[in-house]
Amino acid sequence: MNRLLFRAADFLSRPPGFYAMLAAMAACTLLVPFGLTNVVTYALSVAAIIITGVVLIQGYRDTAAIHAKLDEIVIALKQTRNDVVGLEHSEPHEIKSKLVELEMEAERLEASGSSNGARDEAGAPVGGGSLG
Repeated sequence: MNRLLFRAADFLSRPPGFYAMLAAMAACTLLVPFGLTNVVTYALSVAAIIITGVVLIQGYRDTAAIHAKLDEIVIALKQTRNDVVGLEHSEPHEIKSKLVELEMEAERLEASGSSNGARDEAGAPVGGGSLG
């Protein structure tokens, strides 16, 4: 079932799928003069639900891909901690707590980096800004 949903979302999120949806909505609108207002209302409601599903599925795919790429970066960098990998699967309060912790750490690094002029291997100032 998931494969069917992802394929349908993929098709409908591209121009041919969008044009097919527009054609279906235009066909429904042409039925109104024949007294089929209920059919048109039903069809357009279903189309709206399908479009919403497409947006949600595509958003899920994009978000999952971004998280995978960020996890790869975190793991590849030797200076980073791996405790943030998979954080997107945590409870909202845990994510918020970790975000606050990271922001405080970034502020401490920025304060210590600007006070003593610390620089990394490339010569850039150490300490980035807020992560929020």
